[in-house]
Amino acid sequence: MIADSPTAYVESLRYARSQTEGQWRSRAADMTGPLSITFVADAARESLCGLMRVVVKEPQDTGRPVQAMLISVYVAPAHRGSGLADELLQHAVAAAHDELGAGLLQLGVHEENARALAFYVRNGFRDTGGREVYRLDTSKAEILMERELVPSRLPATPLEAGVAG
Repeated sequence: MIADSPTAYVESLRYARSQTEGQWRSRAADMTGPLSITFVADAARESLCGLMRVVVKEPQDTGRPVQAMLISVYVAPAHRGSGLADELLQHAVAAAHDELGAGLLQLGVHEENARALAFYVRNGFRDTGGREVYRLDTSKAEILMERELVPSRLPATPLEAGVAG
């Protein structure tokens, strides 16, 4: 994931590879709970096709609707352009509103990730004007974006791929 999309993450491939089995298990356990929902698309549980995670933002910005963050966004190269990202995002947006009670969904995207920026704009996110330093290269920034959330109108059928959450 990091090797084919390095600017989508705030850790290096070297750091990720240095993590122990126990550390990875702990990180995976943190991906579930009452304030976090992770959607995983896989091909018959044989390979990761994509994932998205929504978490309640901590701390909250006071005076605004409840905020959730879209994080851990990944679509495998073979599935980019297939509509999988749109499907995962549709479910992540619905879960952020309907299950986490969020009124805003926020994210940060690397300033040079033109494909991701276009995807988010196409899906109703707007640039807030905020910027955060990109931790792996402090000369670069993450663009802060957000989208207002409304009750979902998802069909009753679940995502055909695996869903964890």
